[in-house]
Amino acid sequence: MSLNRNEKAAVIAEVSAQVARAQTLAIAEYRGLTVADLNKLRVTARAQGVYLHVLKNTLARRAVAGTPFEAAAEHMVGPLIYGFSEDAIAAAKVIADFAKTNDKLIIKAGAYGGKALDAEGVKALASVPSKEVLLAQLLGLLQTPISSLARVLAEVANKQGAGAEAPVAEAAAA
Repeated sequence: MSLNRNEKAAVIAEVSAQVARAQTLAIAEYRGLTVADLNKLRVTARAQGVYLHVLKNTLARRAVAGTPFEAAAEHMVGPLIYGFSEDAIAAAKVIADFAKTNDKLIIKAGAYGGKALDAEGVKALASVPSKEVLLAQLLGLLQTPISSLARVLAEVANKQGAGAEAPVAEAAAA
C-alpha cells in the first residue's frame, strides 16, 4: 500500500526525530524472516532502547540527509530494516546478536560518528562491551592498586602485631 504525500512527510519527520537523537545506525536485510522472528527482534530492540523500523529506502535517505548517517545512504538498497540508537553500540549489538541466531537477517551496513561502516564494521562495533561493563572494568582498574596497598599494610600490621605478642607471652610464662 503506497503512502500519500502527508503520510510520507510524517514518516520522514518521525525518523528524522530519531536520527537527531541517535549515535548509531545499523542496517540489515530481512528478506526471508518470518513475522514471528521480526517481532522477536523488535521486542529485543525495544528493550535495549533501539528504534527499529522497516522503511522505504527513499524515505530513509531523505530522513538521514544532512546528518552524519548520510554516509550510509549508498547502502540503502533492497528490503532493509533500520536500527537507530542513542547508545553508541546498542543498535549494532541488537542486530548482530539476532543475526548470530538467525541466518536470514544479513547485516548490510551502518554508520557511526559520521563514517559509514560495512558489515564487518557493524559487527566490530557490536563486540565492544556496553557502557556499564566498561565503567565496571575501569572501576576495577582504579581499585586494584588501592586494595593491593591495603592488603600489604594489613599483612605488615599482622606481622608486627604477632611479633609484639610473642615476648609478652614468654614473659607471662616465666
